[in-house]
Amino acid sequence: MPHPSPAPGPAAAGEAARLPEGVETWLFDMDNTLYPASADLFAQIDRRMEAYVARLLGLGRAEARAVQKRYFHEHGTTLRGLMLSHGVAPRDFLDFVHDIDLSVLAPDPELARALGRLPGRRIVFTNSDRPYAERVLTRLGIRDRIDAIFGIEAMDYHPKPDPRAYAVLCARYGIAPARALFVEDTAHNLRPAKALGMTTVWVNNGSERGSHGACPSFIDLEIADLSGWLAELTR
Repeated sequence: MPHPSPAPGPAAAGEAARLPEGVETWLFDMDNTLYPASADLFAQIDRRMEAYVARLLGLGRAEARAVQKRYFHEHGTTLRGLMLSHGVAPRDFLDFVHDIDLSVLAPDPELARALGRLPGRRIVFTNSDRPYAERVLTRLGIRDRIDAIFGIEAMDYHPKPDPRAYAVLCARYGIAPARALFVEDTAHNLRPAKALGMTTVWVNNGSERGSHGACPSFIDLEIADLSGWLAELTR
């Protein structure tokens, strides 16, 4: 079976999207990928993380935000930094920070239809946890279109772009990387996927640090909107 082969680089205006050949497993990041970054759920989560760090370390809001962002940038997630530096229990943190209002998300029937038409498995690969992912996917109306959720717990809290997360994912689901396609809004999370041989799609939609480290060497296709692109693919 040939390696998947989407057109490289940004999708040109008016260019018809083509269903890549040979894809058996479709991997999707969730936050700011399966829904628009403009929903800004991270603003809510950020405030909850700031509050958690402030309470844990006895800091003011500005100091707590600085710590939170430093851990995010250094470790891939704020949680990982808190676990390593302060022994924080993951479930306590995750339950607190994901207690947010999802009413800003609207169901996406176009995305649901497109996902249902894709050949092969559809797996969500997210640095968020499974309970939160279940809530988001249900709110979007696409939970029944997703075959599996691989969250931060399943990675043993080694978040993307840690190569261990990708290795465990592939082992658990028997994924052949050369027959997998990964869609993600954070560009540097695509690097380990490409190193394994996956086809990579970057959703360049202005999400926080989404373009950090972006490089054509590990990005096969750049798009701005997942729903629209998948709808074109599956017409």
